[in-house]
Amino acid sequence: MRTLGTGGPVVSDLGLGCMGMSDLYGPADASESIATVHAALDAGITLLDTGDFYGMGHNELLIREALKGRSRDDVTISVKFGAQRDYDGNWLGYDGRPAAVKTSLAYTLRRLGTDHVDVYRIARVDPNVPIEETVGAIAEEVEKGHVRHVGLSEAGAETIRRAHAVHPIADVQLEYSLLSRGIERDILPACRELGIAVTAYGVLSRGLLSGHWSKDRELGEQDFRAVSPRFSGDNLAHNLALVDALRALAETKEVTVAQLAIAWVLAQGGDIVPLIGARRRERLAEALGALGVAPTAEDLAAIEAAVPAGAAAGERYHEAQLAMLDSER
Repeated sequence: MRTLGTGGPVVSDLGLGCMGMSDLYGPADASESIATVHAALDAGITLLDTGDFYGMGHNELLIREALKGRSRDDVTISVKFGAQRDYDGNWLGYDGRPAAVKTSLAYTLRRLGTDHVDVYRIARVDPNVPIEETVGAIAEEVEKGHVRHVGLSEAGAETIRRAHAVHPIADVQLEYSLLSRGIERDILPACRELGIAVTAYGVLSRGLLSGHWSKDRELGEQDFRAVSPRFSGDNLAHNLALVDALRALAETKEVTVAQLAIAWVLAQGGDIVPLIGARRRERLAEALGALGVAPTAEDLAAIEAAVPAGAAAGERYHEAQLAMLDSER
């Protein structure tokens, strides 16, 4: 178990990221998704991560269904809000106004069928609204008991400091993997100085580090990886070569590429909780196997030699999405 921040909730070493069960990675099977959530809970995972814009509310309704008959107190639900999308799923920006905070939360609580969210955060910092106003509005909901803890997502070090001065921040959700290590420069040190945890998403770089990706894999229109720079042309070939180097190390330890990649993130500190985006029970079982991998200092050095910091080809998002990240400013 790990603690989200100095005063945040105690959660399992791994969390389950539920986005792909509803959106952005192509079609998913609802019954298998619910079975995967059940398997995660039965295996001891207590942290479920979602967003109110994943499938336009579908993901929250899916989680509600999956939690029927389960004790609400046994689960930590983390919710992102603020993303504005049209009927076709296009991204229109982010809304961090206090009124939007309160409205979004009200709808989320109805969809989840609960009276509180454990961690609530804006998905991306709204550049048109001071972070103090957004966090202040969430803090008011903490006072009312509708939110237990305040989080952030893809926020830069300065923004994290400003937000934390308004209300203690439990964790910041950030992309962190062997292929995405930008937070190590300024953001991770700031979090550690303030006693804030990191919930790391994209630990398998959206499948690149899974060990199951092929250069010949066809992506549908609803899969955002079809326009992701790291999955395109020469970039993909370069990145899969890095995966092959990691595969050679994994084979020496008799583990899978995914397990080694997740174990590397786990080893970066007890204040980092990797989110596993498994949509199927078999992928979940593989990810859980990472908890049994104990890389030595020598192993970690070999892993980083195989996949050095900054070695990935291509940005982690396309240009329009990258421009929305406070963490990249």
